[in-house]
Amino acid sequence: MGKETEGARRTWRFWAALVLVPIALIILLSLGTWQVSRLHWKEALLSDIQQRSTAAPVDIAELERLLASGDAVDYRHAMASGRYLNDKERHFLATFQGQSGFYLYTPLELADGRYLFVNRGFVPYDRKDPATRPESLVEGEQTVTGLARAELTEKPSSLVPDNDERANIFYWKDRARMAASVGLPAERVLPFFLDADSTPVPGGLPKGGVTQIDLPNNHLQYVITWYGLALALVAVALAGLVRRKSR
Repeated sequence: MGKETEGARRTWRFWAALVLVPIALIILLSLGTWQVSRLHWKEALLSDIQQRSTAAPVDIAELERLLASGDAVDYRHAMASGRYLNDKERHFLATFQGQSGFYLYTPLELADGRYLFVNRGFVPYDRKDPATRPESLVEGEQTVTGLARAELTEKPSSLVPDNDERANIFYWKDRARMAASVGLPAERVLPFFLDADSTPVPGGLPKGGVTQIDLPNNHLQYVITWYGLALALVAVALAGLVRRKSR
């Protein structure tokens, strides 16, 4: 009786494995193949960003043309000229090179009367007040070169605090609210930002060149993981089959 029961269990396990192992193998191979496609996509994206960020700078008109045609403007090397509205700078809470402080988002008034919010760079926490850095309040026509950045349409996470407009502290880059908080008409504010490069400025503040291009690409290790698990599953299944035949 005991031998018959044990034999029945072995038979049941064999048929269960015969059904479940191929299903599991298909799932693992599918996940691995999907990660291969993600790997190719991420590599193409990184290559595109590298090309955009190192190409000759384009002007505002070209950025608008690209945006209208559906092309990406994010990380595009660009330049703009105009007059900073220093009394309307907005402060975005940030850390830079291990130091806490703010990125200064200052409207640049263009020749046609429209506005572009420029991330001029970083100032330490205790230099938030413009009165502590009068040299940074440059006047007259300015030309700024840097990387265009796409606007955010919503708060990136529920964990991010709401912007404190009264204290002029922004926790996420809400272009529309930045503009409204300083009385700029929404229809005259360009729908992207420009991060200034590291060209030195009077007084040394703000420090430009703060843009971080850090898109993780872990897809290769995921490919190895899923295909490795598939290979291990095949090895285990074959070992079990060999043991079954040897009994």
